[in-house]
Amino acid sequence: MYEAKLIIRGQAVGARDGATFDRLQPITEEVATQAASASREDAVEAANSAAAAFPQWSQTAPDERSRILERAAGLILKREAEFVDVVACEIGGSESWARFNCALSADIFRHAAGLTHFPIETERAGRDANVRSVLVRQPVGVVLGLAPWNAPIVLGSRAVAVPLACGNTIVLKASELCPKIHAMIIEVLDEAGLPPGAANLVTNAPEAATDVVEALIGHSAVRRVNFTGSTRVGKMVAEACARHLKPAVLELSGKAPLIVLADADIDEAVKAAAFGAFFNQGQICISTERLIVDRGIADEFVEKLTAKAQSLTAGDPREGSFPLGSMISASAAVRVRDLVEDALSKDALLLAGGDIVNTIMQPTVVDHVDSSMRIYREESFGPVAAVIRAAGEDEAVSIANDTAYGLAASVFSRDIDRARSVAMRLESGICAINGPTVYDDPAMPFGGMKESGYGRLGGEESVREFTELRWLSIHDNPKDYPI
Repeated sequence: MYEAKLIIRGQAVGARDGATFDRLQPITEEVATQAASASREDAVEAANSAAAAFPQWSQTAPDERSRILERAAGLILKREAEFVDVVACEIGGSESWARFNCALSADIFRHAAGLTHFPIETERAGRDANVRSVLVRQPVGVVLGLAPWNAPIVLGSRAVAVPLACGNTIVLKASELCPKIHAMIIEVLDEAGLPPGAANLVTNAPEAATDVVEALIGHSAVRRVNFTGSTRVGKMVAEACARHLKPAVLELSGKAPLIVLADADIDEAVKAAAFGAFFNQGQICISTERLIVDRGIADEFVEKLTAKAQSLTAGDPREGSFPLGSMISASAAVRVRDLVEDALSKDALLLAGGDIVNTIMQPTVVDHVDSSMRIYREESFGPVAAVIRAAGEDEAVSIANDTAYGLAASVFSRDIDRARSVAMRLESGICAINGPTVYDDPAMPFGGMKESGYGRLGGEESVREFTELRWLSIHDNPKDYPI
Protein backbone atom coordinates (compact mmCIF):
# COMPACT_ATOMS: atom_id res chain seq x y z
CA MET A 1 0.00 0.00 0.00
CA TYR A 2 1.24 3.48 -0.90
CA GLU A 3 0.83 6.65 1.12
CA ALA A 4 0.19 10.13 -0.24
CA LYS A 5 0.23 13.24 1.90
CA LEU A 6 -0.33 16.89 1.21
CA ILE A 7 2.84 18.71 0.18
CA ILE A 8 2.93 22.25 1.54
CA ARG A 9 6.06 24.43 1.86
CA GLY A 10 8.12 21.50 0.69
CA GLN A 11 6.91 19.23 3.50
CA ALA A 12 4.70 16.13 3.32
CA VAL A 13 1.96 16.65 5.90
CA GLY A 14 -1.37 15.14 6.83
CA ALA A 15 -4.68 16.95 6.71
CA ARG A 16 -5.30 19.26 9.67
CA ASP A 17 -8.03 17.02 11.03
CA GLY A 18 -6.12 13.83 10.24
CA ALA A 19 -8.69 12.75 7.63
CA THR A 20 -7.63 10.22 5.00
CA PHE A 21 -9.25 8.32 2.16
CA ASP A 22 -8.43 5.06 0.41
CA ARG A 23 -7.83 4.75 -3.31
CA LEU A 24 -8.70 1.17 -4.22
CA GLN A 25 -6.91 -0.89 -6.85
CA PRO A 26 -9.47 -1.06 -9.69
CA ILE A 27 -9.21 -4.80 -10.39
CA THR A 28 -9.01 -6.31 -6.89
CA GLU A 29 -10.43 -3.40 -4.87
CA GLU A 30 -7.59 -3.78 -2.39
CA VAL A 31 -6.27 -0.52 -0.94
CA ALA A 32 -3.73 0.88 -3.37
CA THR A 33 -3.04 4.20 -1.63
CA GLN A 34 -4.04 5.83 1.62
CA ALA A 35 -4.06 9.57 1.03
CA ALA A 36 -4.61 12.67 3.11
CA SER A 37 -8.06 14.18 2.62
CA ALA A 38 -7.69 17.95 2.57
CA SER A 39 -10.31 20.30 3.91
CA ARG A 40 -11.06 23.81 2.68
CA GLU A 41 -8.60 25.10 5.29
CA ASP A 42 -5.85 22.80 3.99
CA ALA A 43 -6.48 24.05 0.46
CA VAL A 44 -6.18 27.66 1.59
CA GLU A 45 -2.91 26.85 3.36
CA ALA A 46 -1.52 25.32 0.15
CA ALA A 47 -2.43 28.45 -1.81
CA ASN A 48 -0.92 30.63 0.92
CA SER A 49 2.28 28.59 0.65
CA ALA A 50 2.43 29.13 -3.09
CA ALA A 51 1.78 32.85 -2.67
CA ALA A 52 4.58 33.16 -0.11
CA ALA A 53 7.02 31.42 -2.45
CA PHE A 54 6.08 33.54 -5.47
CA PRO A 55 8.40 36.51 -4.88
CA GLN A 56 11.50 34.29 -4.71
CA TRP A 57 10.61 31.99 -7.61
CA SER A 58 9.39 34.78 -9.91
CA GLN A 59 12.73 36.56 -9.42
CA THR A 60 14.82 33.43 -9.94
CA ALA A 61 16.99 33.80 -13.03
CA PRO A 62 15.66 32.06 -16.16
CA ASP A 63 18.83 29.95 -16.41
CA GLU A 64 18.26 28.57 -12.92
CA ARG A 65 14.57 27.90 -13.54
CA SER A 66 15.62 26.06 -16.68
CA ARG A 67 18.19 23.93 -14.83
CA ILE A 68 15.64 22.90 -12.21
CA LEU A 69 13.09 21.84 -14.83
CA GLU A 70 15.78 19.90 -16.71
CA ARG A 71 16.63 18.10 -13.49
CA ALA A 72 12.96 17.29 -12.99
CA ALA A 73 12.90 15.66 -16.43
CA GLY A 74 15.82 13.45 -15.47
CA LEU A 75 14.27 12.52 -12.14
CA ILE A 76 11.02 11.44 -13.81
CA LEU A 77 13.01 8.96 -15.88
CA LYS A 78 15.12 7.91 -12.90
CA ARG A 79 11.92 6.96 -11.03
CA GLU A 80 10.35 5.27 -14.06
CA ALA A 81 10.22 1.80 -12.49
CA GLU A 82 8.40 3.19 -9.45
CA PHE A 83 5.96 5.04 -11.70
CA VAL A 84 5.27 1.78 -13.56
CA ASP A 85 4.36 0.04 -10.31
CA VAL A 86 2.13 2.83 -9.03
CA VAL A 87 0.34 3.25 -12.38
CA ALA A 88 -0.49 -0.47 -12.35
CA CYS A 89 -1.69 -0.29 -8.76
CA GLU A 90 -3.70 2.95 -8.75
CA ILE A 91 -5.28 2.96 -12.22
CA GLY A 92 -4.60 -0.52 -13.65
CA GLY A 93 -2.47 0.90 -16.47
CA SER A 94 -0.11 -1.27 -18.49
CA GLU A 95 3.67 -1.03 -18.29
CA SER A 96 3.85 0.37 -21.83
CA TRP A 97 1.37 3.11 -20.91
CA ALA A 98 3.33 4.05 -17.79
CA ARG A 99 6.63 4.21 -19.69
CA PHE A 100 4.97 6.22 -22.47
CA ASN A 101 3.78 8.67 -19.79
CA CYS A 102 7.25 8.97 -18.26
CA ALA A 103 8.95 9.63 -21.59
CA LEU A 104 6.44 12.29 -22.65
CA SER A 105 6.46 13.86 -19.20
CA ALA A 106 10.24 14.21 -19.33
CA ASP A 107 9.86 15.89 -22.74
CA ILE A 108 7.27 18.27 -21.27
CA PHE A 109 9.68 19.39 -18.56
CA ARG A 110 12.57 19.70 -21.04
CA HIS A 111 10.47 21.82 -23.36
CA ALA A 112 9.31 23.99 -20.45
CA ALA A 113 12.96 24.46 -19.48
CA GLY A 114 13.52 26.04 -22.89
CA LEU A 115 10.62 28.45 -22.42
CA THR A 116 12.17 30.23 -19.45
CA HIS A 117 13.95 32.40 -22.03
CA PHE A 118 10.78 33.22 -23.94
CA PRO A 119 10.94 36.94 -24.90
CA ILE A 120 9.48 38.83 -21.97
CA GLU A 121 9.93 42.28 -23.45
CA THR A 122 9.34 43.62 -26.95
CA GLU A 123 9.11 47.14 -28.32
CA ARG A 124 6.30 48.10 -30.67
CA ALA A 125 5.86 51.19 -32.83
CA GLY A 126 2.76 53.25 -32.10
CA ARG A 127 1.06 56.33 -33.50
CA ASP A 128 3.34 58.78 -31.68
CA ALA A 129 7.01 58.85 -32.61
CA ASN A 130 7.83 60.47 -29.27
CA VAL A 131 6.42 57.58 -27.26
CA ARG A 132 8.09 54.20 -27.01
CA SER A 133 5.69 51.34 -26.29
CA VAL A 134 7.17 48.34 -24.53
CA LEU A 135 5.17 45.12 -24.12
CA VAL A 136 6.20 43.10 -21.08
CA ARG A 137 5.18 39.59 -20.06
CA GLN A 138 5.44 38.73 -16.40
CA PRO A 139 4.34 35.81 -14.22
CA VAL A 140 0.81 36.10 -12.89
CA GLY A 141 1.20 34.60 -9.40
CA VAL A 142 -0.24 31.28 -8.28
CA VAL A 143 -1.53 28.84 -10.91
CA LEU A 144 -3.97 26.12 -9.91
CA GLY A 145 -3.58 22.86 -11.82
CA LEU A 146 -6.44 20.34 -11.80
CA ALA A 147 -5.16 17.11 -13.32
CA PRO A 148 -7.04 13.89 -14.19
CA TRP A 149 -6.19 10.23 -13.71
CA ASN A 150 -6.15 8.84 -17.24
CA ALA A 151 -2.70 10.03 -18.37
CA PRO A 152 -1.57 10.82 -14.86
CA ILE A 153 2.12 11.56 -15.29
CA VAL A 154 1.74 13.44 -18.58
CA LEU A 155 -1.23 15.54 -17.52
CA GLY A 156 0.05 16.13 -14.00
CA SER A 157 3.32 17.38 -15.48
CA ARG A 158 1.61 19.48 -18.13
CA ALA A 159 -0.48 21.16 -15.44
CA VAL A 160 2.63 22.57 -13.75
CA ALA A 161 5.63 22.65 -16.09
CA VAL A 162 5.01 25.77 -18.19
CA PRO A 163 3.48 27.78 -15.32
CA LEU A 164 6.67 27.13 -13.34
CA ALA A 165 8.85 27.98 -16.35
CA CYS A 166 7.10 31.36 -16.54
CA GLY A 167 7.97 32.12 -12.90
CA ASN A 168 4.61 31.27 -11.35
CA THR A 169 4.17 29.08 -8.31
CA ILE A 170 1.63 26.28 -8.36
CA VAL A 171 -0.88 24.21 -6.47
CA LEU A 172 -1.60 20.84 -8.04
CA LYS A 173 -4.90 19.33 -6.96
CA ALA A 174 -4.40 15.62 -7.46
CA SER A 175 -7.01 13.32 -8.91
CA GLU A 176 -8.74 11.25 -6.25
CA LEU A 177 -8.02 8.19 -8.44
CA CYS A 178 -4.22 8.59 -8.54
CA PRO A 179 -3.08 10.63 -5.53
CA LYS A 180 0.29 8.87 -5.23
CA ILE A 181 1.22 9.40 -8.89
CA HIS A 182 0.51 13.12 -8.66
CA ALA A 183 2.34 13.34 -5.33
CA MET A 184 5.41 11.85 -7.00
CA ILE A 185 5.45 14.69 -9.55
CA ILE A 186 5.63 17.31 -6.79
CA GLU A 187 8.26 15.22 -4.98
CA VAL A 188 10.33 15.24 -8.17
CA LEU A 189 10.08 19.03 -8.45
CA ASP A 190 11.13 19.53 -4.84
CA GLU A 191 14.06 17.16 -5.30
CA ALA A 192 15.02 19.03 -8.47
CA GLY A 193 15.56 22.19 -6.41
CA LEU A 194 12.38 24.24 -6.39
CA PRO A 195 12.21 26.64 -3.43
CA PRO A 196 9.95 25.31 -0.63
CA GLY A 197 6.35 26.17 -1.41
CA ALA A 198 6.82 26.87 -5.11
CA ALA A 199 5.01 23.58 -5.87
CA ASN A 200 2.27 22.33 -3.55
CA LEU A 201 0.01 19.28 -3.63
CA VAL A 202 -3.55 18.92 -2.40
CA THR A 203 -5.22 15.50 -2.22
CA ASN A 204 -8.82 15.06 -1.16
CA ALA A 205 -11.53 12.46 -0.80
CA PRO A 206 -14.11 12.53 -3.61
CA GLU A 207 -16.80 13.98 -1.36
CA ALA A 208 -14.53 16.92 -0.45
CA ALA A 209 -13.69 17.86 -4.03
CA THR A 210 -16.25 20.64 -4.50
CA ASP A 211 -15.25 22.48 -1.30
CA VAL A 212 -11.54 22.12 -2.01
CA VAL A 213 -11.77 23.32 -5.62
CA GLU A 214 -14.03 26.25 -4.69
CA ALA A 215 -11.57 27.30 -1.98
CA LEU A 216 -8.63 27.16 -4.36
CA ILE A 217 -10.31 28.97 -7.25
CA GLY A 218 -11.63 31.63 -4.89
CA HIS A 219 -8.26 32.26 -3.22
CA SER A 220 -7.07 35.80 -3.99
CA ALA A 221 -3.54 34.66 -4.87
CA VAL A 222 -4.72 32.15 -7.51
CA ARG A 223 -4.63 34.01 -10.82
CA ARG A 224 -4.97 31.24 -13.42
CA VAL A 225 -6.69 27.85 -13.48
CA ASN A 226 -5.60 24.96 -15.67
CA PHE A 227 -8.11 22.09 -15.87
CA THR A 228 -7.97 18.85 -17.85
CA GLY A 229 -10.91 16.48 -17.56
CA SER A 230 -14.46 15.85 -18.66
CA THR A 231 -16.67 18.49 -20.23
CA ARG A 232 -19.22 17.94 -17.46
CA VAL A 233 -16.76 18.86 -14.71
CA GLY A 234 -15.07 21.46 -16.90
CA LYS A 235 -18.29 23.43 -17.10
CA MET A 236 -18.47 23.51 -13.30
CA VAL A 237 -14.87 24.70 -13.11
CA ALA A 238 -15.59 27.37 -15.73
CA GLU A 239 -18.60 28.60 -13.75
CA ALA A 240 -16.52 28.88 -10.58
CA CYS A 241 -13.77 30.71 -12.48
CA ALA A 242 -16.33 33.10 -13.98
CA ARG A 243 -17.67 34.00 -10.52
CA HIS A 244 -14.16 34.96 -9.45
CA LEU A 245 -13.05 36.41 -12.82
CA LYS A 246 -10.20 33.89 -13.06
CA PRO A 247 -8.96 33.06 -16.58
CA ALA A 248 -8.91 29.31 -17.22
CA VAL A 249 -7.48 26.87 -19.72
CA LEU A 250 -9.92 23.99 -20.21
CA GLU A 251 -8.91 20.81 -22.04
CA LEU A 252 -12.03 18.65 -22.02
CA SER A 253 -13.73 15.63 -23.56
CA GLY A 254 -13.33 14.45 -27.14
CA LYS A 255 -14.92 12.24 -29.77
CA ALA A 256 -12.00 12.05 -32.16
CA PRO A 257 -12.72 10.93 -35.74
CA LEU A 258 -10.19 9.16 -37.94
CA ILE A 259 -11.21 9.50 -41.60
CA VAL A 260 -9.99 6.89 -44.08
CA LEU A 261 -10.42 8.15 -47.63
CA ALA A 262 -10.70 5.84 -50.62
CA ASP A 263 -7.07 6.37 -51.65
CA ALA A 264 -5.61 5.78 -48.16
CA ASP A 265 -2.86 3.33 -47.29
CA ILE A 266 -5.16 0.88 -45.54
CA ASP A 267 -2.45 -0.95 -43.61
CA GLU A 268 -1.13 2.30 -42.12
CA ALA A 269 -4.64 3.48 -41.33
CA VAL A 270 -5.37 0.22 -39.51
CA LYS A 271 -2.24 0.52 -37.38
CA ALA A 272 -3.08 4.10 -36.43
CA ALA A 273 -6.72 3.25 -35.76
CA ALA A 274 -5.88 0.35 -33.45
CA PHE A 275 -3.30 2.39 -31.55
CA GLY A 276 -5.66 5.33 -31.20
CA ALA A 277 -8.72 3.30 -30.22
CA PHE A 278 -7.16 0.73 -27.88
CA PHE A 279 -4.02 2.20 -26.24
CA ASN A 280 -4.68 2.72 -22.52
CA GLN A 281 -8.03 1.01 -23.13
CA GLY A 282 -9.25 4.04 -25.09
CA GLN A 283 -9.10 6.16 -21.92
CA ILE A 284 -7.38 9.16 -23.51
CA CYS A 285 -9.08 12.44 -24.39
CA ILE A 286 -7.71 12.14 -27.94
CA SER A 287 -8.47 8.42 -28.35
CA THR A 288 -9.94 7.47 -31.72
CA GLU A 289 -13.67 7.28 -31.01
CA ARG A 290 -15.00 7.11 -34.58
CA LEU A 291 -13.53 5.43 -37.66
CA ILE A 292 -15.14 7.06 -40.66
CA VAL A 293 -14.24 4.88 -43.65
CA ASP A 294 -15.03 5.28 -47.34
CA ARG A 295 -17.47 2.55 -48.34
CA GLY A 296 -15.31 1.48 -51.27
CA ILE A 297 -12.54 0.25 -48.99
CA ALA A 298 -14.49 -0.40 -45.79
CA ASP A 299 -14.65 -4.19 -46.08
CA GLU A 300 -10.88 -4.54 -46.45
CA PHE A 301 -10.22 -2.02 -43.68
CA VAL A 302 -12.62 -3.70 -41.24
CA GLU A 303 -11.20 -7.15 -41.92
CA LYS A 304 -7.67 -5.98 -41.15
CA LEU A 305 -8.73 -3.95 -38.12
CA THR A 306 -10.59 -6.94 -36.69
CA ALA A 307 -7.50 -9.12 -37.04
CA LYS A 308 -5.40 -6.45 -35.33
CA ALA A 309 -7.88 -6.17 -32.44
CA GLN A 310 -7.90 -9.94 -31.97
CA SER A 311 -4.11 -9.93 -31.71
CA LEU A 312 -4.18 -7.65 -28.65
CA THR A 313 -4.96 -8.78 -25.12
CA ALA A 314 -6.01 -6.80 -22.06
CA GLY A 315 -5.06 -8.12 -18.61
CA ASP A 316 -3.99 -7.28 -15.08
CA PRO A 317 -0.65 -5.46 -15.51
CA ARG A 318 0.58 -6.82 -12.19
CA GLU A 319 0.27 -10.39 -13.44
CA GLY A 320 1.90 -10.22 -16.86
CA SER A 321 3.18 -8.02 -19.66
CA PHE A 322 -0.11 -7.37 -21.44
CA PRO A 323 -0.26 -4.73 -24.18
CA LEU A 324 -3.48 -3.40 -22.63
CA GLY A 325 -4.50 -3.07 -19.01
CA SER A 326 -7.58 -2.45 -16.91
CA MET A 327 -10.30 0.11 -17.22
CA ILE A 328 -10.51 2.55 -14.36
CA SER A 329 -13.48 0.80 -12.75
CA ALA A 330 -16.00 -1.99 -13.25
CA SER A 331 -18.74 0.60 -13.69
CA ALA A 332 -16.77 2.25 -16.49
CA ALA A 333 -16.47 -1.09 -18.27
CA VAL A 334 -20.20 -1.72 -17.88
CA ARG A 335 -20.99 1.72 -19.28
CA VAL A 336 -18.90 1.01 -22.38
CA ARG A 337 -20.47 -2.43 -22.79
CA ASP A 338 -23.90 -0.77 -22.60
CA LEU A 339 -22.93 1.53 -25.48
CA VAL A 340 -21.89 -1.49 -27.53
CA GLU A 341 -25.08 -3.39 -26.72
CA ASP A 342 -27.19 -0.38 -27.67
CA ALA A 343 -25.45 -0.29 -31.05
CA LEU A 344 -25.94 -4.03 -31.58
CA SER A 345 -29.64 -3.69 -30.79
CA LYS A 346 -29.87 -1.22 -33.68
CA ASP A 347 -28.21 -3.48 -36.29
CA ALA A 348 -24.52 -2.73 -35.75
CA LEU A 349 -22.21 -5.76 -36.04
CA LEU A 350 -19.79 -6.92 -33.34
CA LEU A 351 -16.61 -8.19 -35.03
CA ALA A 352 -14.21 -8.47 -32.08
CA GLY A 353 -14.23 -8.23 -28.29
CA GLY A 354 -17.22 -6.88 -26.44
CA ASP A 355 -16.79 -9.07 -23.38
CA ILE A 356 -15.72 -7.82 -19.96
CA VAL A 357 -14.46 -9.56 -16.83
CA ASN A 358 -14.67 -7.16 -13.92
CA THR A 359 -12.60 -4.17 -15.15
CA ILE A 360 -10.91 -5.95 -18.04
CA MET A 361 -12.47 -5.29 -21.45
CA GLN A 362 -10.95 -6.79 -24.57
CA PRO A 363 -10.45 -4.54 -27.63
CA THR A 364 -13.75 -4.27 -29.44
CA VAL A 365 -14.68 -3.56 -33.06
CA VAL A 366 -18.24 -2.52 -33.93
CA ASP A 367 -19.15 -2.04 -37.61
CA HIS A 368 -22.06 -0.24 -39.29
CA VAL A 369 -22.46 2.36 -36.55
CA ASP A 370 -24.92 5.15 -37.40
CA SER A 371 -26.44 8.25 -35.82
CA SER A 372 -29.28 6.35 -34.16
CA MET A 373 -26.82 4.73 -31.75
CA ARG A 374 -25.56 6.24 -28.49
CA ILE A 375 -21.96 5.34 -29.30
CA TYR A 376 -22.17 7.63 -32.34
CA ARG A 377 -22.36 10.70 -30.07
CA GLU A 378 -21.37 9.77 -26.52
CA GLU A 379 -17.71 9.67 -25.55
CA SER A 380 -17.06 5.99 -24.89
CA PHE A 381 -13.68 6.39 -23.15
CA GLY A 382 -13.20 2.67 -23.66
CA PRO A 383 -11.43 0.21 -26.01
CA VAL A 384 -14.00 0.38 -28.80
CA ALA A 385 -13.40 1.03 -32.49
CA ALA A 386 -16.73 2.24 -33.89
CA VAL A 387 -16.75 2.02 -37.69
CA ILE A 388 -18.99 4.38 -39.65
CA ARG A 389 -19.14 3.88 -43.42
CA ALA A 390 -19.27 7.07 -45.50
CA ALA A 391 -20.24 7.68 -49.14
CA GLY A 392 -17.29 9.83 -50.08
CA GLU A 393 -15.29 12.73 -48.75
CA ASP A 394 -18.09 15.24 -48.16
CA GLU A 395 -20.16 12.81 -46.12
CA ALA A 396 -17.07 11.81 -44.13
CA VAL A 397 -16.45 15.45 -43.19
CA SER A 398 -20.10 15.94 -42.30
CA ILE A 399 -20.07 12.90 -40.01
CA ALA A 400 -16.79 13.94 -38.41
CA ASN A 401 -18.20 17.38 -37.53
CA ASP A 402 -21.51 15.95 -36.30
CA THR A 403 -20.47 16.08 -32.64
CA ALA A 404 -20.46 18.53 -29.74
CA TYR A 405 -16.71 18.00 -29.35
CA GLY A 406 -13.71 19.24 -31.28
CA LEU A 407 -10.41 18.15 -29.77
CA ALA A 408 -8.48 15.85 -32.14
CA ALA A 409 -8.98 14.29 -35.58
CA SER A 410 -7.05 12.43 -38.26
CA VAL A 411 -7.26 12.02 -42.05
CA PHE A 412 -5.65 9.25 -44.12
CA SER A 413 -5.02 9.73 -47.84
CA ARG A 414 -2.09 9.15 -50.17
CA ASP A 415 -2.76 12.64 -51.56
CA ILE A 416 -1.42 15.04 -48.93
CA ASP A 417 -3.05 18.08 -50.53
CA ARG A 418 -6.42 16.32 -50.47
CA ALA A 419 -5.93 15.24 -46.88
CA ARG A 420 -4.95 18.75 -45.87
CA SER A 421 -8.03 20.15 -47.59
CA VAL A 422 -10.20 17.74 -45.61
CA ALA A 423 -8.33 18.55 -42.39
CA MET A 424 -9.06 22.24 -42.83
CA ARG A 425 -12.79 21.48 -42.99
CA LEU A 426 -12.78 19.59 -39.69
CA GLU A 427 -13.88 21.29 -36.48
CA SER A 428 -11.02 20.25 -34.20
CA GLY A 429 -8.16 22.00 -32.48
CA ILE A 430 -5.74 19.25 -33.52
CA CYS A 431 -5.62 17.19 -36.70
CA ALA A 432 -3.12 14.58 -37.89
CA ILE A 433 -2.57 13.70 -41.53
CA ASN A 434 -1.65 10.05 -42.04
CA GLY A 435 -1.06 9.69 -38.31
CA PRO A 436 -3.00 8.67 -35.19
CA THR A 437 -5.29 10.91 -33.20
CA VAL A 438 -3.20 9.96 -30.14
CA TYR A 439 -0.19 12.17 -30.72
CA ASP A 440 1.31 14.91 -28.57
CA ASP A 441 4.28 17.23 -28.89
CA PRO A 442 5.09 19.54 -25.96
CA ALA A 443 6.27 22.22 -28.41
CA MET A 444 2.88 22.40 -30.13
CA PRO A 445 -0.37 24.07 -28.97
CA PHE A 446 -2.68 21.40 -27.54
CA GLY A 447 -6.38 22.15 -27.12
CA GLY A 448 -9.81 22.00 -28.63
CA MET A 449 -12.88 23.89 -29.75
CA LYS A 450 -16.62 23.56 -29.16
CA GLU A 451 -17.30 21.53 -25.99
CA SER A 452 -13.71 20.27 -25.92
CA GLY A 453 -12.70 23.49 -24.20
CA TYR A 454 -10.59 26.56 -24.86
CA GLY A 455 -7.05 27.78 -24.40
CA ARG A 456 -3.88 26.02 -25.45
CA LEU A 457 -1.23 24.04 -23.58
CA GLY A 458 2.19 23.48 -25.10
CA GLY A 459 4.54 25.66 -27.10
CA GLU A 460 4.84 29.42 -26.91
CA GLU A 461 1.03 29.65 -26.83
CA SER A 462 1.03 28.21 -23.32
CA VAL A 463 3.39 30.96 -22.14
CA ARG A 464 0.73 33.46 -23.16
CA GLU A 465 -1.82 31.58 -21.04
CA PHE A 466 0.27 31.82 -17.87
CA THR A 467 1.75 35.31 -18.09
CA GLU A 468 0.29 38.78 -17.79
CA LEU A 469 0.79 41.08 -20.78
CA ARG A 470 1.50 44.68 -19.80
CA TRP A 471 2.00 47.83 -21.88
CA LEU A 472 4.55 50.39 -20.73
CA SER A 473 4.52 53.70 -22.61
CA ILE A 474 7.74 55.70 -22.29
CA HIS A 475 7.23 59.39 -23.12
CA ASP A 476 10.54 60.87 -24.25
CA ASN A 477 9.64 64.53 -24.87
CA PRO A 478 7.55 67.24 -23.19
CA LYS A 479 3.91 67.23 -24.24
CA ASP A 480 1.16 69.72 -24.78
CA TYR A 481 -2.21 68.77 -23.28
CA PRO A 482 -5.68 70.03 -24.25
CA ILE A 483 -6.25 71.45 -20.77
